[in-house]
Amino acid sequence: MELADRLETKFRLDANQKKALNKLGLFSVHDLLFHFPARYSDVSKVKLITELTPGETATVFGKISKLKTRKGFRSKIPMAEGEIEDSSGKIKIIWFNQAYLAKMIHSGENVKLTGHVTKGKYGLYLANPEFERTPDISIDAHNTLFSAKNEKESGKGFSYPIYHETRGITSKWFYHAIEKILREKTLDNIEDYIPEDILKKYKLPTLKTSLIWIHKPKNMRDAESARKRFAFEEVFCIQLERQHDKFEYRKNKSFQIKADEKDKEEFVKRFPFTPTNSQKKSVQTILEDMGKSFPMSRLLEGDVGSGKTAVAATASYMVVKQRPNGQGFGNLQTAYMAPTEILAIQHFESFIQYFKHLPMNIGLITGSGCRKFPSKVNPSGWTDISRAQLLKWTANGEIPILIGTHALIQKSIKFKNLALVVIDEQHRFGTAQRRKLVRKDNIGPHLLSMTATPIPRTLALTIYGDLDLSLLDEMPAGRKQIITEIITPNKRNETYEKIREELKNGRQLYVICPRIEEPDPTKEMAVQAKSAIAEAKRLKKEVFREYEIEVLHSK
Repeated sequence: MELADRLETKFRLDANQKKALNKLGLFSVHDLLFHFPARYSDVSKVKLITELTPGETATVFGKISKLKTRKGFRSKIPMAEGEIEDSSGKIKIIWFNQAYLAKMIHSGENVKLTGHVTKGKYGLYLANPEFERTPDISIDAHNTLFSAKNEKESGKGFSYPIYHETRGITSKWFYHAIEKILREKTLDNIEDYIPEDILKKYKLPTLKTSLIWIHKPKNMRDAESARKRFAFEEVFCIQLERQHDKFEYRKNKSFQIKADEKDKEEFVKRFPFTPTNSQKKSVQTILEDMGKSFPMSRLLEGDVGSGKTAVAATASYMVVKQRPNGQGFGNLQTAYMAPTEILAIQHFESFIQYFKHLPMNIGLITGSGCRKFPSKVNPSGWTDISRAQLLKWTANGEIPILIGTHALIQKSIKFKNLALVVIDEQHRFGTAQRRKLVRKDNIGPHLLSMTATPIPRTLALTIYGDLDLSLLDEMPAGRKQIITEIITPNKRNETYEKIREELKNGRQLYVICPRIEEPDPTKEMAVQAKSAIAEAKRLKKEVFREYEIEVLHSK
C-alpha cells in the first residue's frame, strides 16, 4: 500500500462512506494517516455491570440495544432509553430531556457510558450518562483489558482512539482502517521532513514512530510524545514560511525616511495627552526601521486605549512630510487600512484632529462613499467627493494620507509614492495582499501592522515571524484599565448582581455566544455550545426580567 493510493482502491467503501470521507477531506492513504484522533478514552476504570452499586458515578463498556424514545407518564418529559450489556450482565440507561440521543446512537454499537447509578422502581439504571463510541472490541474482553496486569503494562490503562466523525464513518471504521495500513508496512519508506539533528535536539520521535504512536499508543506517554512532535512540526513550518516571506520582502527597495527629531516633537506636542514611554520607544523603533534601505515589517501590539493610533499617526506624519526621492515637490503617501467601515471612519476623524493644523489632504474610501479633508467650503471640516475624483487625486499624489477598508488594495486604486501602509488588525492582511502593494520598480512600502489581540510574545513571534514586534504595555494617563476575567459557575449569580448595578446606572450589556441557534440534535458533529437565541430567552426569563433584551445576528 502506497501513501498516494486512493482510499476506494484499498478499502471496500459504500456510497455513504465515500461521501463521509470526502466531507472530512480524506481521499488518500496519506490523508487517512494524518487524520489524527481527537482524543483517547481510558477504559482502565471501567466496571462490570454486576459490580455497580446505587449512588455511585460509574463507567461501563459494552453493546447498546433496545433504544427508543418516550415521554414520562406524569411529567411528560421527553427521554431516550435503552440497555447496555457487557460480559457480566445488562443495565437500563435513561437520558432525560435528551430524546434525540436515540437517533444519534444505534443499537448494536459499542459504547463507553459514564453516569449516575440510580435505583428505580424496576431496578438499577444509568441516569443521563455521557457516551463515547468505541472500536469493535469484544465485550468479553473485560477480564484482560481492564486487569491490573494490562494497566501496569500500558502505563495508564488501555486507551482507544476517538476520531472526528461524520454520518457514515465512525471511530470504529478509522480504527480498523489504520490497523490495515500499519499492518501492510506502508510507513517503512516514509520520509521525515524534519532534520535528524533537530529531532535529537528537542527529543522528538521520527515521523514513522509518531504516526504509529498517535494512532496506536501503548500508553498515554506515547500519544503525548507524538502530539508534541506534530505540534512542533506545525510551528516549525509556520516559522520557515514566515522567515522566507520576510527574506523575500526585504529584497525590495524602500523609501528611506529621514527622521527629524524636532519635527516629531512638535507634532507630538499637539496630542491631547502625554505619550507613554512605550509609545515613545515604539515611535523611535519605527523611525529607525523606516530609515533603512529595505521595507520595514513591524507588528505593534497594544490593548484597546493604549495609543496605537497615535503611534501610527506620528509615523504617518514623518512619512508624508518628506519629498519623494530626488524631487523638490510632492509628498510621500500613507495608506491606513481598517477592518471595518465604522473603524475606518473613526480613524479618519482621529487623523483630522492630529493633522488639522497642517496643509495636508486626508482621504477616506469605503463601500459607502468617499470623503476628503479639508473641504474648500469649510476648511475645518470634511466634504463628500466622488470616487473617481478621489482615485485621481490619490494617483497624482494630491492625497498624502488615504484611509479605508480592504478597498485600498483594489486594482483601481493607484498610489504615486506609497511609502507606508498601516494595517489595523494584522490577521486580516496577509503576505499576498502585501505583495500587491509593491510597485513595478520593486519599491515596497514600509508595513506597520497593529493588533489589540493580547498575543503572548513567543506566540506572536511564531505566527507573525515575518514581522518585528513592538509592544505598548502602558496606558496613557487617565485611561481606565480594561478588566478581563473568567467567571466560574459558582460566581455567576454574584456577577449578575454586579451587572444589574451597572444597568441601574444606565449602562448596557452585550453577551456574545458562539452559535445563533441551538444545534440540530440529528447532527452528531454539531458544536455543542450556547446559542444567542436560547441565551437571550434564558436571561430574560431567569435573570434580567425587568430589562429589555434583544438579539442581533447575521441571519
